Formats: sequence, C-alpha cells, structure tokens
Amino acid sequence: MGKTKSKSLRKVAKTVNSEGVKFNKTFEKNKKILEGLTLSKKLRNQMAGLMTRTKKQQMAQQEAEK
Repeated sequence: MGKTKSKSLRKVAKTVNSEGVKFNKTFEKNKKILEGLTLSKKLRNQMAGLMTRTKKQQMAQQEAEK
C-alpha cells in the first residue's frame, strides 16, 4: 500500500480542483498541468498522483452508475 496523503495536500488539491482545472487520468498530463503553480517537485508529484487517483475513481463510479 502507498503512503497516505496529508490533510494539507488534500485541501490544496481540492481547492485547485474546485477552481475549474481539468485534470486527466494520466499522471504525466496532470504533472504538466501543475507545473504552472509554484510548488516544490515533491508536492507537485504528490498532488498529480492524488488527482490521477481521484479522477480514476470518479470515472469508475460513473461507469458503475450506467
């Protein structure tokens, strides 16, 4: 199992997501989207991974509802 993400990381990711930034289901594309923000490399990668995982979960949930 992977490491858990901190509350502050989740909070920042939630605010970025609520601002209308469209994230993808691939880690590399999400990393490119987050390059514009002033984040450290580690924080950017953690946030990109978190957004990738949540996007995949959302897509799986939408498929299950159909």
